[in-house]
Amino acid sequence: MITLKFIYVAMIGYLLGSIPFGLIIGNLAGKGDIRKWGSGKTGATNVLRAVGRKAALLTAILDGGKGLLAVFFGGVIMHGYYLSVGDERILWLLRSTQVVAALAAIAGHNWPFILGFKGGRGVSTFMGGLIALCPIAALFSGELIIIGVGLTGYASLANICGILGASALLLPLTLMNGFPIEYLFYTAFGGGVVIYMHKDNIQRLIAGTERKLGQKADRATSTPGSNPE
Repeated sequence: MITLKFIYVAMIGYLLGSIPFGLIIGNLAGKGDIRKWGSGKTGATNVLRAVGRKAALLTAILDGGKGLLAVFFGGVIMHGYYLSVGDERILWLLRSTQVVAALAAIAGHNWPFILGFKGGRGVSTFMGGLIALCPIAALFSGELIIIGVGLTGYASLANICGILGASALLLPLTLMNGFPIEYLFYTAFGGGVVIYMHKDNIQRLIAGTERKLGQKADRATSTPGSNPE
């Protein structure tokens, strides 16, 4: 029974994450397949470069909503079991289910089956899940991202610092203040996946060839999703 619930939660999270809002918004804005622009990704940063600020903001909000809703549905699916058991020790199961849902949403965003498993990098979806799981960590991470962009102009560097900051905050809170370890696992594992998706950005940052946030995207000459940036 519990195994089936975990499977349902993971499937719902993945399907939510697979909704390609960046692609949809790019098409509505007249840019066609957003994966044919810039980095070939479907996330807000590529939408910003190819379309503009309003479209990027809308993409970020909708992509974040995928992670948030995944956590919500995960809680709803497991909540009935939690109430029927009536044991506070089972609370970890509720939180674990929500973490699974959020991780599945990140996987769906990064590797959506409807787009040939070529999506985004998962930053907004990760943040949406973190907002639902642990708002204080999400606030801290978001502040680091905003400050990082303001100081450096590099969205990729700011995103990486913000994600690392979430784990750095939750580690002492978990060890010394009794915060749920499930949240630390989410920032460590989910954040690790998102940082891995920035591997090409990291290489360009080291080489000094990374584009800053305000620079426009050129139309890619290769196939959708194959021109990393």
